[in-house]
Amino acid sequence: MVIHESAENYLESILILQERLGQVRSIDIVNEMNCSKPSVSIAMKKLRENGYIQMGPDGHITLNDSGMKIAARIYGRHKTITRLFTLLGVAPSIAEVDACKVEHDLNEETFRRIEEFVKREDQNAGK
Repeated sequence: MVIHESAENYLESILILQERLGQVRSIDIVNEMNCSKPSVSIAMKKLRENGYIQMGPDGHITLNDSGMKIAARIYGRHKTITRLFTLLGVAPSIAEVDACKVEHDLNEETFRRIEEFVKREDQNAGK
């Protein structure tokens, strides 16, 4: 199944919020992504119907295995690309924003090369 960039962004945000807050509710996603409540509601319904998330009776959202796999992949790409941009001298706040723009569209080979480069640079720097 093909998953669209917007769905990847929602899944990534759920993972980030889960790490930060422990539990995630729709309102947390609204605030994190600066989206409207109806947009988040529609997105959560689609993600639930496609088996990426579960919503508990208390309104808490959790990632299913398939949702976690996608979220972890996108978030990993985000962190690696952000690191690349900061290695190039880009301000961290700008690197974060720009990483969001390219994390979904890079060819897998290109991303692997970036990942190898970042790891090599961090090893050389003793990180």
